[in-house]
Amino acid sequence: MNYRKLFKEHKVIRDLSLVQFIAYFGAWFSNVAIYTMLVDFGSSSLAIATVTAMHFLPAVLIAPFSGAIIDRFKLKPLMISLLFIELIMTLLFLTIDNKNEIWMLMIFIFIRMSAGSMFFSTEMSLLAKLLKGKALQKANEIHSIIWSFTYAAGMAISGLLVNFIGIQAAFIIDAMFFLVAIIAFIRIDFVVKASIVHDKILFLIKDGFLYIKNNKIIMHLILLHASVGITSFDTLVTLLAKNEYKYVLAVPLVLGITNATRAVGLMIGPVLISKYVNKENLHYLLAFQGLAIIFWGLTQSNFYFSLIFVFITGLFTTILWSFTYALLQEKCEEKYLGRVISYNDMFFMLSCIITTLFIGLMASLTSLAIITILLGIGFMIFAFYYTRILKWI
Repeated sequence: MNYRKLFKEHKVIRDLSLVQFIAYFGAWFSNVAIYTMLVDFGSSSLAIATVTAMHFLPAVLIAPFSGAIIDRFKLKPLMISLLFIELIMTLLFLTIDNKNEIWMLMIFIFIRMSAGSMFFSTEMSLLAKLLKGKALQKANEIHSIIWSFTYAAGMAISGLLVNFIGIQAAFIIDAMFFLVAIIAFIRIDFVVKASIVHDKILFLIKDGFLYIKNNKIIMHLILLHASVGITSFDTLVTLLAKNEYKYVLAVPLVLGITNATRAVGLMIGPVLISKYVNKENLHYLLAFQGLAIIFWGLTQSNFYFSLIFVFITGLFTTILWSFTYALLQEKCEEKYLGRVISYNDMFFMLSCIITTLFIGLMASLTSLAIITILLGIGFMIFAFYYTRILKWI
C-alpha cells in the first residue's frame, strides 16, 4: 500500500484529504496574525503562553463529552456543524482591538478550538472505520503530511500577508478558507456502519473510561502519543522572535520562516523515513527527536544556523505522531473509537498545555536555550519508556 494506491482505491479518502487541506490551512493561517497582534499589544511572556494554551485547553475539557457525542451521533452533520462554528469564531477575531480585549480573544480561540478538536477526533474515528491495517497507517501519514504542508504554507504566507497588508486582512482570508471547506465537505458521500451505541451520554462517558482503565495497553499508547505534545513550540518560537531575533527580521517574518522551515521537515519526514520505522525500532526515533531538539537549543544564538535543526526536528515529529496514533487505533475496539480517540486527544493537548506553560513560566527564570534542551531530554525519557512497554504492543 502506497499513497497513490490508497487514493485510487478509496475516493472518500481523497475527498476527505481535500477538506483537510482547506480546513487545516485555515486553522494555521490566522496563527501568525494572532501572535503578531499579541506582540503589537506588548503582551507579557505569560500572556502569550496563556493564549497559546487556549489553543489546546478545549481538547482537555471537552474530551469526555466529544467522544460520547462522536460514538452516538451521525458523523457528517456533526462535522459540518463544527466547521461552521470555526468559521464564525474566526470572523469574531476581527473585533479584537486592544490589549484589554485579550480575554475575549481567548474565549473565541477556546470555542474555535473546541470545534476544531471535535472535528479532528471525529475525522480520526471515521478513518479508523473506513480503513484497517497498512491503509490506515498510510491515511494517518497523509493526514500528517497535509497538516504539515498547510502548517508550513499557512504560516509562511500568513507571515508575509500580516507583514505587508495587516492582521485584519489575514483573519478575513482565514474565514474564507473555512467557508470553502464547508462547501467541499457537503459534497462528500461516505457510508459507515450505523452507530450501535444508543446509551445516554453520561453512561457512554463512564463506559469509555472503564474500557481504557481495563485495557492497560490503551493507556500506555495514549501516554506514548502524548509525548509528541512536547513539540508544541509556538510559545518558544514567539519568544525567540520577540526577544532574540527582532533585530534580525520583523517578528511576523521570523514566525513565518521558523514555522515554515519546521513544517517542511514535518511534511517530507514520512516520505523519507516512514518505510524504515516499525514497532521494534520506534524508540530510536524518539531518541533522535530528542537529540534534534537539544541541538536546536544549542544553536539558537544564530537564527539562520538554528533553522537547520528546526528542520531536522520536524523530520521525526510527523512519523512519531502518525505511527503512535495508528498503534492506538488498531488496538481499540470499533465501538469505543470515538471515546478512546477523544481521550487520546485530551492527553495529547494536555501535554501541549504543560509544555506551553512550562516554556512561559521558565522564560523568566532561565534562557530559552536551556528550556529547549530540557524539552529534548523529555524525548529521551519517553524513548526509555517505550522500551518498557514494547512487549505488550
